[in-house]
Amino acid sequence: MTALSLIQRDRYPIDGSNQPLYEEIVAAARAQIATYGYAELSGFVTPDGVAALVADAESLAERAHHSHGPGTAYLELPADTWPEGHPRLKWMDYGVRAVGYDIIPYASPLRQIYELPELDRFISDVLGRGPLFHYADPCGALNLAVMGEGDQLQWHFDQTDFVVSLAIQDAEIGGDFEVVPLTRSATQENYDEVNLILNGDHSRMTRLEMTPGTLLIFEGRYSLHRVSPISGDTLRHVGLLAYDTKPGTVSSELLRAIRYGRTDAFATPPTTWPVA
Repeated sequence: MTALSLIQRDRYPIDGSNQPLYEEIVAAARAQIATYGYAELSGFVTPDGVAALVADAESLAERAHHSHGPGTAYLELPADTWPEGHPRLKWMDYGVRAVGYDIIPYASPLRQIYELPELDRFISDVLGRGPLFHYADPCGALNLAVMGEGDQLQWHFDQTDFVVSLAIQDAEIGGDFEVVPLTRSATQENYDEVNLILNGDHSRMTRLEMTPGTLLIFEGRYSLHRVSPISGDTLRHVGLLAYDTKPGTVSSELLRAIRYGRTDAFATPPTTWPVA
């Protein structure tokens, strides 16, 4: 089974086999992003591909580092100059486990999908930002996000312009991707609306259930979003595929330490876990 065979190419001909349909899919995805801040591409991976991704994710889950604690919507330590009640001062709980790129085996179907040049071209065409580059961080370029009982992601804005995710397995209860599209802009923070959302007004919220096999291209810098709290024994698995408009971009050592529990990357993926 090749990586390209995992893609449902009769619907998403990223291999160039049906250029008119390809251009139609790209145009529709661009329109979604312009309207909602995201493009949701259901059935991007075949059923057999989803089964392979699930088996792979379950085998990798033990390698995930669990990070948790309080966080803000702006993913920063807030300055004490903000007035009381400001949304930048509101702390919320989060919990997530991450398997870094450097410990995902070369044979992993998730890794092989990420390394498809055809996928790079497709995402670049959808976003229309010129050529894209794989994120150069050896841990952060590709992640398997693993979430279980009690895990969640607090309401937040991303610090990157866009995120590409691939839904692999849903939780029994919760784990929905919830978003308030285009909450702010490059010129307007809209703190009043952010405060309303953080305090429970979800009237503009859209819930994306992240059905396995769905590819989501999401511009999270301007849309407030979260992953709802998870319950049950079934782990939620999502692949996070990282790109940048500039080559050579990497994470800080502090971010690596928090997200992966280490700052140094493995030269090659370990064959066994835990590493002796």
